Amino acid sequence: APNTFVQAAVNIPAIWTLWCDGSAVPNPGRMGLGAVLVGPDGVAQHHISEATTFTGCNNEAELRALLVALQWLAQQVTTQVTAVRVVTDSSMLVAQLGTHPAVPIARLAPLLAETRHSMQRFAHIDLQWVPRHRNGAADTLARVALGLAPKTAVPQGQKVKKRRRR
Repeated sequence: APNTFVQAAVNIPAIWTLWCDGSAVPNPGRMGLGAVLVGPDGVAQHHISEATTFTGCNNEAELRALLVALQWLAQQVTTQVTAVRVVTDSSMLVAQLGTHPAVPIARLAPLLAETRHSMQRFAHIDLQWVPRHRNGAADTLARVALGLAPKTAVPQGQKVKKRRRR
């Protein structure tokens, strides 16, 4: 019986986790792409922080960040990656690329198709939405690519006081 358990553990696929985020400033405007690629051992293996040379909206930036991360993973990792967990704060990305896609956004249709094609390289992809404050590392990478400062964290339960313009 112990050998059966060991054999089952060996067959568990190595899961890579891709934390991704995109920013557009203004929206639409310059796009920054950010991603943290975490290996099966739980250690960050690669960081992506790049700005595009063209403009787009925040949804396009979110998609492009995921696409760049998937392409890097497919090209650079020498072992067979079969399972990928995508973590994003973009509900649009999860809705458009999930198992029951929402009504497609026509303007993003070609980019969505290209992203779906890249996703097909992997046997299993899980899309997971998280609140924005839990995706801070990828958000910071996207903002830094645009030359912006990272957003400051606000403790849960507190609100940011906004100054009124006079």
